Amino acid sequence: MDIKVSDRVKLKKAHPCGGNVFLVTRVGMDFKLKCETCGHEVMVPRAKAEKSIKEIIKDED
Repeated sequence: MDIKVSDRVKLKKAHPCGGNVFLVTRVGMDFKLKCETCGHEVMVPRAKAEKSIKEIIKDED
C-alpha cells in the first residue's frame, strides 16, 4: 500500500469518539494515526492498519 505521512485514511471501524478519518503522522513498521475528530493519537502495527483501511485520501501536495 502506498501510504505517506500527511495522508488521511478512512478506517472500517470508527474510533470510540465516533470519527473514522485519521491523519497519518508516522509510517514504518507501525503507523501513527491521529483522529481528526478528537485529536487522539494511536500506534497501530502496519499489518493491522492495512487490513482496516477503507479509503486513502491523498494529500494535495
